[in-house]
Amino acid sequence: MSVNRWRYPQETTWKDIQDRLAGRMNPENVVEERVRAILQDVADRGDEAVAEYTRRFDCESFETAMIRVPDEEVESALDNTDPRFIKDMEIVRESAERIRKFHEAQLERSWWTTSQDGTILGQIVSPVDRVGLYVPGGQGGETPLISSLLMNAVPAQVAGVERIAVASPPRKDGSLNPYILGAARILGVTEIYRMGSAWAAAAFAYGTNIIPAVDVIAGPGNIYLTTAKRLLIGHVGIDMIAGPSEISVVADGKAGKAAWVAADMLSQAEHDALASAICITWNEAFAEELAGELETQTEALPRSDIARQALEEWGAIVVTPDEVTALELVNRLAPEHLELMVEDPWSMLGRIRHAGAIFMGTHTPEPVGDYFAGPNHVLPTNGTARFSSALSVADFCKKSSVIAASPGYLDAHGEKVARFARLEGLEAHARSVESRFK
Repeated sequence: MSVNRWRYPQETTWKDIQDRLAGRMNPENVVEERVRAILQDVADRGDEAVAEYTRRFDCESFETAMIRVPDEEVESALDNTDPRFIKDMEIVRESAERIRKFHEAQLERSWWTTSQDGTILGQIVSPVDRVGLYVPGGQGGETPLISSLLMNAVPAQVAGVERIAVASPPRKDGSLNPYILGAARILGVTEIYRMGSAWAAAAFAYGTNIIPAVDVIAGPGNIYLTTAKRLLIGHVGIDMIAGPSEISVVADGKAGKAAWVAADMLSQAEHDALASAICITWNEAFAEELAGELETQTEALPRSDIARQALEEWGAIVVTPDEVTALELVNRLAPEHLELMVEDPWSMLGRIRHAGAIFMGTHTPEPVGDYFAGPNHVLPTNGTARFSSALSVADFCKKSSVIAASPGYLDAHGEKVARFARLEGLEAHARSVESRFK
């Protein structure tokens, strides 16, 4: 395997790197026509369309009666007495508690201001009524993304959303992985549907006889689900348009071993052939050592084919002349995950403007954030960290402005408001205010 070796001597070189990574952008466009047809089909035929697509792609014997998981099946999900399952669920429970504690700090409060003339202005923060969460099944349901359920459901619960529904594609026998049901039971989420991909998004957006429509759809998925969410923006709220996973590691070659950096890069490269793993360093000897580690470790991975393709097409070791240039490149990349594998990461933190999540120092590998620390692992990708943020409680809330003007307010400012309206050619606006003076 040949790892890309790039040089970034100055900011004028950015266009070269940007062009090399451009192929990762907007891959969902290639399936847009098919997804539009799926959305329309579910809008027209509802549950029958959902069942038909599920038969075609997931479970050949699937019927509409199987779409919703019975409440009793969810309630009994933790009755599994397998010691390994019990231990795993204890870890899931602890992870959920850590995620909840972190997100509780994000809660925004409604607020009010008053003025001397008696006018009251304020903002009410309230949760949406209903949320639909998507949880990928993974490899036919055998590697369920339980962490995705936690990372989406917990902030919705902290926001105060009362009705949370979950969708996940069934296995070939029509069942859901018991780990998904167990995690849902721990969270107290009981409304669960067996459906996947674009038809799940369509059912959540439009509603069917079995599945009530939602206000917000959140959760990662394949290219069909991602495209569906993009096309549904405006009809429902969504979390974000997430692209393939990515990581950038800034390494000075002094803190941490090359083996650690290689392992951290591969933690994202194994996700997807479109994943990007980049190390930025100003240490030539370290870059050489890292290339060897990536070669060795990739060969030993169960998903080596995927990781190798990701590294060869979208991964790189980038050598810069110094630390300042390295951080300038980081801010241009605006990576989903950023590791600062340097002697003093805190001295760098203030110079990082754009990153989804920042992992500080040698003892904070990216998977700590994926599963356990508490911050959300649903993060902006493809450079969108320049203007967007991690999934949070705010994604499940909305804000309403409150204006209570006093009689004195209109006496003092009504004429100004009317004049402003006429500047924009809106006479009825002006008369609306002036009618109070007659």
